[in-house]
Order: sequence, then C-alpha cells, then structure tokens
Amino acid sequence: MKREIITTKDGSKTLYIPGIYEHYHSNHGALQESMHVFIKSGWEEIRKDEVNVLEIGFGTGLNAIITLIAAKNENKKVNYVGLEAFPVTKEEVDLLKYEDLEGIENVKSEFYKMHSTEWDVPNKIIDSFSLNKVQQKMEDFIPKKEHFDLIYFDAFGPRAQPFMWTDEVLSKMYGALSTNGVFVTYCAKGDVRRSLISLGFEVEKIPGPPGKREMLRARKK
Repeated sequence: MKREIITTKDGSKTLYIPGIYEHYHSNHGALQESMHVFIKSGWEEIRKDEVNVLEIGFGTGLNAIITLIAAKNENKKVNYVGLEAFPVTKEEVDLLKYEDLEGIENVKSEFYKMHSTEWDVPNKIIDSFSLNKVQQKMEDFIPKKEHFDLIYFDAFGPRAQPFMWTDEVLSKMYGALSTNGVFVTYCAKGDVRRSLISLGFEVEKIPGPPGKREMLRARKK
C-alpha cells in the first residue's frame, strides 16, 4: 500500500493513500481533528476512573497518544485496544514527527514505545496505560462483548471502504460497547446515522472539527 506524508493546515502531518484518495487524518489539521473528534467529543463524555477504549484504525497512533496524555492529566487508567490491518512503518512514524507537536513533546518515549511494542498482546506503555495493538482485518476481529466504554471509529470513509460501515460491522461495535458506552466517528453520512439508530444506538449529530460541519456521536442505552 503506497502512502505519502503530507502537512496539514495546523502544521501537523498525516499519511495520504493516493490509490484510494484518502488521508489518515483531516488535511485541515490532523492534531486538531483528533482532539475534537476523539478527546473532546468522546473521551470527555466518559465519567469513569478506568476506561476501556477500542480504536478502529490505530494507524499513526495519534489518537492513542493524545488519549494517554488526557488520561495522565486526569489520573485515569486506560486499557486501549487498537485494530489495524496495515501497520505504519517505523520510517513513516519518524517522518510524521508527532513527538515534536505541542503536548506530545512531553511523551516522546511513550509514543515510540507504542509503535515498537509487540502486536496482539497487551503492553504496558506506562503504569496507567495498557495498549494491545491487534493486527487483523475487521472481518476476523472479535471484540469482547459489552466490554468497551468508548469506541473511536476512525476507519477510512464509506466511499473508500464501504465494507467498514456495514450493519454487520456497526452491530459488532454495538455488541462490544458496555451500557452507556460512547461511539464517536468523524463521519456524518445519513445512511451511517440511520444504521446506528436501527441497531439500537441513541445517535446525535454534533459540530465537526475544522473543515467539517458535523460528526456523529452514539450511545448504547
């Protein structure tokens, strides 16, 4: 899979796949998109001291490292599972230079540890943050039932990867969430929203990150 490094409008970098015309993060700003969609709109909704997080699309590790920072700031414990079928390379991680971004510069060693640890086993990044990177395709992934408090659904968009947005996949996400668990995604497409509602989610459209008017947040009631 050919990937290119590009610089987004907030100065942070991301990966671009020319073959499917998809960015790993918004070209309006990789860091500010992740902060808005996953921390502000997802993480900040969880009122627990220990949080089980599932990320669909571990990718560059940006969402994981900003979650670690948020957890440290709030003295919370995190058990983080990141699903990724096509891991980024060490060379790509070096070129992204996320360790130089404001806030992340204080957790450089933790960020590199996330990318150097083994796959498919839990690894302690710091005492309060455990990471299990799962290298699987979605069709082979079987998450724990009713286990996760928060799901970051960061798959490529429905145009590029329609198979990631089917009722079957979204039902798997519903089953993985605990009661009152939160599902967040940058996507705001009507058919995705309707699918989530049909599966039993309570869904709301909320303001999106810069460059995107809306996004979706859903709860399992």
